[in-house]
Amino acid sequence: MTGDYLAMTEEAREKASAPSRPRPVSPPLIEVRNLKLWYQLQQHKRRSVKEVLLSPRKGSAQVHWALNGVSFQCHEGEALGIVGHNGAGKSTLCLVLAGILTPDTGTVQVRGEVTPLLNFGAGFNRELTGRTNAYLYASFLGIPHRVVDRRLDDIIAFSELGNFIDQPMRSYSAGMKARLGFSVASILDPKIMILDESLAPGDLAFKAKSRTRMMEMIQHSQLLIVVSHSCALLRQICTHCLWLDHGQTRLFGEVHQVLDAYEEAMGGEEILDLDEP
Repeated sequence: MTGDYLAMTEEAREKASAPSRPRPVSPPLIEVRNLKLWYQLQQHKRRSVKEVLLSPRKGSAQVHWALNGVSFQCHEGEALGIVGHNGAGKSTLCLVLAGILTPDTGTVQVRGEVTPLLNFGAGFNRELTGRTNAYLYASFLGIPHRVVDRRLDDIIAFSELGNFIDQPMRSYSAGMKARLGFSVASILDPKIMILDESLAPGDLAFKAKSRTRMMEMIQHSQLLIVVSHSCALLRQICTHCLWLDHGQTRLFGEVHQVLDAYEEAMGGEEILDLDEP
């Protein structure tokens, strides 16, 4: 070993003796800095008929901060869970990350194509058949027509709609609409996936099948962001967690650390927030 080392050139010895340089770190796929977004809320008070006639204003506006100073970043190979009470800003944050809402201040940098699975069936036309609506919803998600042509039989089979696929959407129950929406979305091959886990539609058997398909999509994605009321699920699939509280970051970090604090604050109960706006 020593003889080999002495036989090396001076330049080679310098390289061998120098400390190894750290490998370059790839930039985060999502980087959020001091994100703020607000809405105007209308305040109404009782007024007399005379006041209404003389001043027909609708009411004074009050600012509501849906997101207020949120900062975090996500790298390739990570999975971020988002938790918080009803109205904490979880859904609003996902809409911003998907490019559907624009923040008022702060920066959001996304390096990659985002697939948001936040509202299965948005854009359905109740007068058209389920088959036609499958194409409409696919267009809403950015799925090419030719891909739907190739996968339509799979979509229909997964939805379990049978002959109802050729019936007008007005004859569908809410569960049937959600099943069709999820079945269309499930043919995606997302790179950055934003998922509302509570949207797994249908009865218990279909929910289980939907969960399985979600896990398959997660395995093929570079980055997952998931909103869920199930801390057990987040512990299973996530590496990091963001706890939002009234639009602000309460805690961000490793998933078990954040969820331990969240569950302690919530009294050990998982909070159901399926109806958050």
